[in-house]
Amino acid sequence: MTNLPSRRGFLGWIGASASFAALAACGSGRAEAKSFPVSLSEAQWRGKLTKSEFYVLRQEGTERPYSSPLNAEKRAGVFVCAGCGNALYSSKTKYDSGTGWPSFWAPIDKGAVGTSRDFKLGYPRTEVHCADCGGHLGHIFSDGPRPTGKRHCINGVAMDFRPA
Repeated sequence: MTNLPSRRGFLGWIGASASFAALAACGSGRAEAKSFPVSLSEAQWRGKLTKSEFYVLRQEGTERPYSSPLNAEKRAGVFVCAGCGNALYSSKTKYDSGTGWPSFWAPIDKGAVGTSRDFKLGYPRTEVHCADCGGHLGHIFSDGPRPTGKRHCINGVAMDFRPA
């Protein structure tokens, strides 16, 4: 009797190794690799933002669901980036998705946000970031309402609200 692995075990090991390598190589496609009109050093961002804003906007964190007052915001106005003030979403496209995060079916205009691929959970997601500073806002999913069918699921701490 030999101690050689079975063919199935060997193929499983090869597959697991390849999967691990692929996942390790996949990052979020971070927006920081791109140049943005608003560009600060890490120290400058830390001085400008609160700890929770820095965690979400600059470290791609996620706030706890139902923790942001902006989730319940119903007034007319504009949601802007907490990092740079860029207008991101209109209250006209906001809706209650029941997820615990402010949700929108479209940005205020096509140039307000950018997207990249995010593989942090092991499967592809569409990350959404501020087009002016590259700050992480949240993710876009394809389960939203008409007319776009998109749900921009945005961390409230990544935004400020400006009433109309």
